[in-house]
Amino acid sequence: MSSSSIKTPNVITCRAAVGYGAGEALVIEEVEVSPPQPMEIRIKVVFTSLCRSDITAWSQAPIFPRIFGHEASGIVESVGEGVTEFEEGDHVLTLFTGECMTCRHCTSGKSNMCQVLGLERKGVMHSDQKTRFSIKGKPIYHYCAVSSFSEYTVVHSGCALKVSSLAPLDKICLLSCGVSAGLGAAWKVANITEGSTVVIFGLGTVGLSVAQGAKQRGASRIIGVDINSEKIEKARAFGITEFVNPHDCNEPVQQVIKQMTDGGADYSFECIGDTGMVTTALQSCCDVIPVIL
Repeated sequence: MSSSSIKTPNVITCRAAVGYGAGEALVIEEVEVSPPQPMEIRIKVVFTSLCRSDITAWSQAPIFPRIFGHEASGIVESVGEGVTEFEEGDHVLTLFTGECMTCRHCTSGKSNMCQVLGLERKGVMHSDQKTRFSIKGKPIYHYCAVSSFSEYTVVHSGCALKVSSLAPLDKICLLSCGVSAGLGAAWKVANITEGSTVVIFGLGTVGLSVAQGAKQRGASRIIGVDINSEKIEKARAFGITEFVNPHDCNEPVQQVIKQMTDGGADYSFECIGDTGMVTTALQSCCDVIPVIL
């Protein structure tokens, strides 16, 4: 192929929801999206969902202006130099925790907290610490290395996953974060055993995905804990067998769980993101006899 026939990506102008300050309403703006640099891909975002992490960061983050969003499905529009696993037209999911596949964590088989493409909090690209978004020459910062609240975005190739073109993009965007986190926790991290008792604190996307994973692994009892009793019916559809609303309890919920399970659950999942609730979840587990080595 001659050099003159090689397609060179240009700057794209598109719409994006831009945050200018903590808690301030997002503004739909015309933004410029730069071409992908080496080891990056530019994606046409087809669908994106809203995660609690987006809301938390929008209300607290110190970095602005910024484009939030990290649960997305889309189509590769162009690829940067050195990218071999993607080509134009591929359907992809974005990954807010990228994987370089070579660092200590990526090769461990036990963790995906990549040392190279791990949780990004600076609002810039991993490669050159610059942004790919701008408005009239002024930088607009990234979020979680994805920024899916934009019609187009640029991500490191390790922050995306190629998927079948037959998969419905409007549904699989949830796999980018919440569903994979919950299912992964049940299947891979906890490795839930058949016939076990599971308690789940928080019945949002992550919690319901844990329930689904626990059910598929053969758990005999799956207890859901949430302060919103309206979630009961939906939770049952995902595998919850019993429901507890802490507001309806006359004693600490961990005591209630221990009474229900004759000493505590075999597996306990905290799916809220609250440090205090982590302790409660731990205290809901069955007691074990310590072994001193």
